[in-house]
Amino acid sequence: MMIIIRSLIIWLVLLEAFARRRQWHGLTWLAGLPTALLVGLVPLALFGVRWKPLAARFALMSLPALAVQAGLASMRNWRLNPLRQLHPGTHADRTIERVDIVMPNGSMPALYIVPHGQIIGAVVVLHGSGCDKTYYAWRLAETFVSRGIATLLVDLDGHGESPRIQRFPDMLENATDGVAWLRERHIRVGLVGVSLGGCLAARAVADGLHVDGLALLETPPYLQFGREHMLREARALTEPFLLGLFGESTAYHLGYTIYDLIRVQGGPRIRCEIGTVDLIAALDLAGSLPRIGAPLLLIYGGRDAIVRRDQAAIVRRAAPTQAEFDLIAEASHLSLTLHPQALARLGGWMREVITGEDRA
Repeated sequence: MMIIIRSLIIWLVLLEAFARRRQWHGLTWLAGLPTALLVGLVPLALFGVRWKPLAARFALMSLPALAVQAGLASMRNWRLNPLRQLHPGTHADRTIERVDIVMPNGSMPALYIVPHGQIIGAVVVLHGSGCDKTYYAWRLAETFVSRGIATLLVDLDGHGESPRIQRFPDMLENATDGVAWLRERHIRVGLVGVSLGGCLAARAVADGLHVDGLALLETPPYLQFGREHMLREARALTEPFLLGLFGESTAYHLGYTIYDLIRVQGGPRIRCEIGTVDLIAALDLAGSLPRIGAPLLLIYGGRDAIVRRDQAAIVRRAAPTQAEFDLIAEASHLSLTLHPQALARLGGWMREVITGEDRA
């Protein structure tokens, strides 16, 4: 038993030191103890121990130690929830207001995020199927806020707090009314659509909605996936870059949101008159793209099992000549909006089309 306890202590010290070095605040729990003193506990745990029994127990204790570390860190840092960045109120770098945009037959719930300091323009973000306005949106919001771009996160019809039903063509009003609301407050307005939201955004712009820039992320020309594709998506969540999320989230919050995201993809709770597969077919992304004259950015994930590479190729062929296309090799459908490279590309491009400045 003593060897097991010593092995656990050594693992916890090593994990704590490593998490501190990587600045993974959501995996640390001994904040008051200096790192040098922490590492000094290792020789004490090794004093007088027999090496062969220790080596065997040490290997066996790796996963239990990781679970203990994650659990203690989650309790210690329970307030480290990235969704707190989207709570209405005044924050260090932004003000967030919960609004209801009046629409025919109801309203569109939204979060209006205004950065402090100079504001160069604004964007509307349309989320994907089964999600809502806050779903994995904190990094998207940060991407725009840090560049002086106000952001409107909306609930699509049939999703989140929206009182309306998912219908076609009524859902196009999510794009048109969101842009119109921002036009009353900002001269330059862009539009960002994620997955289903991208299909809506593309069709609205193709039908005449004026925007200063349109970005479509992981937007499907058609939707066809089953259990195999969902399992591939789940496996893609093991990409190393996702470990960086521990810098802004505990294991508890991260695990819960990943579980919820996978659950939603398996069976989204949508109040609908038309199913998502049929809605995406009706929106006709491939037919919409050639009719878009606005600056256009297309971003896809190389490991996306929902919108696969052959589907992304269809979109690329259908896109107008002014479109720019990026494939982020290690990103999947569930992780593209969290990928630093994708977000840097999106933020820099949107700033450029809004202001004409060089990308930053």
